[in-house]
Amino acid sequence: MSSRYKAEIVSVGTELLRGEITDTNASYLAAELPFLGIELHRVVTVADDHEQLCQVLRQAMARSDLIITGGGLGPTEDDLTRDCIADVLGEKLSVDPELERQLRTMFTRMGREMPEHNIRQAVLIPSAVSLPNPRGTAPGWWVDKDEKTIVALPGPPRELMPMWRNEVTPRLQARFPGESILSRIIKTFTVAEARVSELVQPFFKAANLEIGIYSKPDGIHIRFIAHGDDAEQTLDTTEAQLEELFSPYVWGKDDDTLEEIVCNWLTNRGLTLATMEDGTGGLLAGSITEASKSSGCFRGGLIASSSETKLAWGVPEDLIKQHGAISAEVAEAMAAAARERLSADIGLSTTGIAGLDSPEGKPPGLAFVGISDDHGTRTWQQNYPPSRADARSRGAVAALFRLRERLIELGLTTS
Repeated sequence: MSSRYKAEIVSVGTELLRGEITDTNASYLAAELPFLGIELHRVVTVADDHEQLCQVLRQAMARSDLIITGGGLGPTEDDLTRDCIADVLGEKLSVDPELERQLRTMFTRMGREMPEHNIRQAVLIPSAVSLPNPRGTAPGWWVDKDEKTIVALPGPPRELMPMWRNEVTPRLQARFPGESILSRIIKTFTVAEARVSELVQPFFKAANLEIGIYSKPDGIHIRFIAHGDDAEQTLDTTEAQLEELFSPYVWGKDDDTLEEIVCNWLTNRGLTLATMEDGTGGLLAGSITEASKSSGCFRGGLIASSSETKLAWGVPEDLIKQHGAISAEVAEAMAAAARERLSADIGLSTTGIAGLDSPEGKPPGLAFVGISDDHGTRTWQQNYPPSRADARSRGAVAALFRLRERLIELGLTTS
């Protein structure tokens, strides 16, 4: 799709160039811009160097309507984004009294005295408007000058993303009015990416429709985008067709997450959950607590990374001796023990080999998921790539999928 509005992203930070930090901000912003009718032309990463950053900003302003910077808004001498924007625009920095007051009030609330070098975060130029940052000390900047717009955002993603959604997006919609662009996502599991690509091939030929296929930790996502006056109707039709095509495999849409889905089901039924993990290192419990309703259903999690710990929490010793710690029988006992120890309605367990070793003569990547509830126990065997990171993350996701499967089987998916 072509757009008359052009944008560039400038990621600021020497640590990005050295590979010390992965630039997730640029990919996040790149995914957001198309839905505002703005076409991204370049992403540039630049060091904390005054001359280099000024040069990059000048080049970006000569080419594009919108320049978005991420990073360089901290309080130290090497946080140069504000200084370079001022220099490129030929304007002087000055301390804004209201920003200074807000900054000092923030430090007072934290019970700390504000270091004087933080005053750098309270400066503005005449063309800049401050963007509030409730999650940090660095306000953003919105700058309009000479028919160009510069948006300066803080580097930490937990600060940048809310500022983008709450402060920047509404301003961009007014500043760069464009055609309606809408997007939806269908999330699938237990179907291979190649198979998904094969099934959606006819949709690539549809007018006014863009299709993207993405492999994610929780399955294969199909993203479809339409623009123009009939965008919503196009998406409705496409969504219905894709749902019918992938009906056995669809588990969610758009912003759905596994943890939110299962926690909603459990909370609506007044049921509680407990976990015991080996091989996932707490990732399962951690992902569950990401759900907004987790406090209403999640009793807690136990990490049992050794046979001794499993024994201490109620797994029978004879099961471990007879079948090994990585077995369906032990996964079943772990789920039952978690349920009993934490007084939960449902116990969920993982036990697996996360590394490259072959304990008990079993292959790397072998794992089991166990579930215990009022109706009995269930176990599933899983096999993951022999990589510690992959095995841990996939193990946590697989456990949530199995829990979802069990709740559907028991008819516990509605209030």
